[in-house]
Amino acid sequence: MTETLSPQPTSRIELSRSALSRNLSFIRSEIGHDTLLCSVVKGNAYGHGIEQFVPLAESLGITHFGVSDSWEAARVLACKSPKTQVMIMAMLRDDETGWAVANDIEFYVFDLERLKAALASAEALGRPARIHIQLETGMHRLGFENGQLEEVSKLLSESPQAYVLEGLATHLAGAESITNYHRIQQQLERYDEIVRRFRNGYAIIGRRHVASSAAALIYPHAVYDMVRVGVAQYGFWPTKETRIRYLSTSARLTDRPLRRVMSWKSNVMGIKDVERGEFIGYGTTFIAPRPMRIATIPVGYSHGYSRVLSNQGYVLIRGKRAHVIGLVNMNMMTVDVTNVSDVERGDEVVIIGTQRNQAITVGSFSEMTNQLNYELLARLPECIPREVVS
Repeated sequence: MTETLSPQPTSRIELSRSALSRNLSFIRSEIGHDTLLCSVVKGNAYGHGIEQFVPLAESLGITHFGVSDSWEAARVLACKSPKTQVMIMAMLRDDETGWAVANDIEFYVFDLERLKAALASAEALGRPARIHIQLETGMHRLGFENGQLEEVSKLLSESPQAYVLEGLATHLAGAESITNYHRIQQQLERYDEIVRRFRNGYAIIGRRHVASSAAALIYPHAVYDMVRVGVAQYGFWPTKETRIRYLSTSARLTDRPLRRVMSWKSNVMGIKDVERGEFIGYGTTFIAPRPMRIATIPVGYSHGYSRVLSNQGYVLIRGKRAHVIGLVNMNMMTVDVTNVSDVERGDEVVIIGTQRNQAITVGSFSEMTNQLNYELLARLPECIPREVVS
């Protein structure tokens, strides 16, 4: 009789419903309940998994999701509820605009070619394109320049049945850093002026939106009608500076207004005793300074645990920190468990998250490696299974 094999992954990611609920409640209290909260799920929902995160967020009242491209939009379409709206904020090829129109997807238009393609697709399908006009206010990346707005208005006036103007958008150039303060203020002034011009020509201009997580939390006057919240909803501050600025100016101080949604876990694969003076792992980056006990964890850089964390990172085992020693390999790493009592094969390993009274945060990785929160999260492979927990 052939035995049935049930392969198990080497690590797993858990998503906390209670943490997300708390984060969304906090964000809504900051932006006001009349402002639409667009949940940004680009980068595989910042590593949390689009297919797992979108239904979870919907169950907590989210009805609008922002993505980077058509690929991500298609994934959201496949798992969302019928009335939930999807908005593409970046890459959509001209030949994909018909697909977006047919599927009732909102999308940015930021140059004349895309606007013409959108209007042509809408006319061919007999249904309107749901567009957001992206404005250049000082980011100098994407968006219509002031000198192009007359042509934009001309194209829109020639095809009034071919579009719904869902919003006027711009992107702020680094709201998470105080060094960009004056640049942000200039962008907001330019944006307000362009909005006034549009209001003179259009009865409905849709939602005004400029703010991502950082701006929504530290620039209240940038909230407008919708905010595009990414990293904050997942329980992470955009930067340490953002957290300090918010906590130093908020009248509603709270110990931990944001709670991490993600936990990343694995298990001990093997245990070995090493004599003093022996090299551990590839090369000669770590030599045992004393007799040591090491544990091998089946997680490496192919799973999103950066090689830069070699000899720097930590994991939690039995409620204690275990130092990563030697080079992080493609699919495993070794940690020092000399001072962790009674470690056994199969013991739970926390890579991100809490164990007993200890915690390892994504922020701790950035402190060790100069990686942004966003960078580590977005690099977590889609093949790691995600599971929603309470």
